[in-house]
Amino acid sequence: PHLAALVLARGGSKGIPLKNIKLLAGVPLIGWVLRAAIDAGVFHSIWVSTDHDEIEKVAKQFGAQVHRRSPEVSQDSSTSLEAITEFLNHHHEVDIVGNIQATSPCLHPSDLIKVADLIQKEGFDSVFSVVRRHQFRWSEVKKGENKMTEPQNLNPAKRYRRQDWPGELYENGSFYFAKRHLIEKGYLQGGKMAYYEMRAEHSVDIDIDIDWPIAEQRVLSFGYFGKEPLKEVKLLVCSIDGCLTNGRIYVTEDHKEMVSYDYRDVVGIDLLMKRGIQVRLISDRDCSKILSAMQLGCVAKVSVTNKLQVLKDWQEDMGLSWKEVAYLGNEKSDVECLKQAGMSGVPADACAAAQKAAGYICRSRGGCGAVREFAEHIFLLLEKVNSARKQ
Repeated sequence: PHLAALVLARGGSKGIPLKNIKLLAGVPLIGWVLRAAIDAGVFHSIWVSTDHDEIEKVAKQFGAQVHRRSPEVSQDSSTSLEAITEFLNHHHEVDIVGNIQATSPCLHPSDLIKVADLIQKEGFDSVFSVVRRHQFRWSEVKKGENKMTEPQNLNPAKRYRRQDWPGELYENGSFYFAKRHLIEKGYLQGGKMAYYEMRAEHSVDIDIDIDWPIAEQRVLSFGYFGKEPLKEVKLLVCSIDGCLTNGRIYVTEDHKEMVSYDYRDVVGIDLLMKRGIQVRLISDRDCSKILSAMQLGCVAKVSVTNKLQVLKDWQEDMGLSWKEVAYLGNEKSDVECLKQAGMSGVPADACAAAQKAAGYICRSRGGCGAVREFAEHIFLLLEKVNSARKQ
């Protein structure tokens, strides 16, 4: 049976404009679930259903196919079931739909693999995600009613300790898998049903703005960053033009070049080196005089025609694995380096090809704090590595 992953990503989010492609921990929100779906390796096709050009662009960058949904199922009142049904009407090859919510950035491939087994090998018609919660419920008393509230799932005289109570299962909205025949009858949950219990730390759903900073910390701690585990970063290679500088060159009357840079980036480089991370600079052009004036104290290679070869030489000379190398670039000449490095980033104004290859997209533009921001991102991920070691 053809199992398709389908992410519904309408452009008209009321709570957060274009929420589905807003950067979360340096990655468009939808990118987190698409990465998990692709790496799970269980889907015959992976789709994003959208009505928005920018969302389509990001979806394709992350390797998904795009279904352009009609205006009729793109309204505020449109339901997920209506959008999924429209998708199936255009894709007769699909037998099972795994509807994955774009707002669940801590989803892991291992969850999707187990759910695919439930529906493909164990014969369930529908499977949905739940999370276990230890919350006591009380009946609602409406304003003006002269009533007492009543306990719903506890005896107040004998309150459970958390460790003595298994809790209750709640839908967390992360995903809903269902077979075609069930959806065509108007159900996402029905037939032979099963739930899949997700770990509490992976159950993150973004609905309102206040959730965003909390979700970023959760993603950095519990998100899925790729098939290989993170390692300690020991080298950052940074492209000079467009990353350390804004890419503009000012020429004086006597033909001397001048560039501008942000002091925050200098501080970022200094912080990295104090943490024992070597910082090296690279450029397509000869900017040695400018580097000398900046007095950064970094090894630099200029007039480079093959950045990847220089990166490989540095990596081999230092005896590092690629997972120990980070790269910050912004142009097409940086793309292969971004793909090769274990950790990669680009400024907000990097070219589309570089953004597609990068693991982290800075909020800051080149020459305006992007290096400092990427340094902070490295520090956060190293905290995750250290926490994993302690566990």
